[in-house]
Amino acid sequence: MSKKPSKVGGGGKKARGKAIAKAAGKANSKASDRGLKTRVKTAKGRKISSTLWLQRQLNDPYVLRAKKEGRRSRAAFKLIELNEKHNILRPGMRVVDLGCAPGGWCEVATEIMGADEDDPKIVGIDYLEMEQMPGVIFLQKDFNDDDAPDMLIEALGGHKVDLVLSDMAAPTTGHKATDHLRIMALVELASDFAIQILKPEGAFVAKVFQGGTENELLAHLKRHFKSTFHAKPPASRQDSSESYLIAKGFKG
Repeated sequence: MSKKPSKVGGGGKKARGKAIAKAAGKANSKASDRGLKTRVKTAKGRKISSTLWLQRQLNDPYVLRAKKEGRRSRAAFKLIELNEKHNILRPGMRVVDLGCAPGGWCEVATEIMGADEDDPKIVGIDYLEMEQMPGVIFLQKDFNDDDAPDMLIEALGGHKVDLVLSDMAAPTTGHKATDHLRIMALVELASDFAIQILKPEGAFVAKVFQGGTENELLAHLKRHFKSTFHAKPPASRQDSSESYLIAKGFKG
């Protein structure tokens, strides 16, 4: 297995969120009213790549929709679309959400499954902060830490689960091969945990990036699940190599 990458989180970053809000506040409101694209000027000390990222975020229809609907992140729509096509979430399930901050996937899960405050059926973990929500137990902890799996099992009260979700992402270096190895190391950790904690017929969903080193992982998952396949929801940007690995029918 690959060396553990440090500090992994979900689809939202607090610093980036502040940057988006700041840039949005400075955007030309007339252009917005006319339906034109918002352009972000390169600020002093900000890299061109960061400016382009902010511009993309401010003009992303899923970002705008998430803001309009009061959702925690645009990542919520990825799970909504995956669930609509592949029937991942159902009422009464127990779920673990790895790399859950800022809570977009937990939010969707509670909407579909219901939020039971007396018996929370969703446990999320992330080293980033996340605002608490009804029906969800949140652990602010790096999943790479050796004691993280035991803490999750304890939070679940020893129950096996029906679904393990992983939207974890490692900090990028800009070197594609290195970044791919880092994300695959996270998927390997998540899959090992899923195999440990899933009920028979359970499912595992994890974010991956194309890179050509998945054969060993896929072979491993095929030994434990009845079906494995990739899916790319519309909310996943088309210019990104991101997709989701779905394994269903855990053999136990």
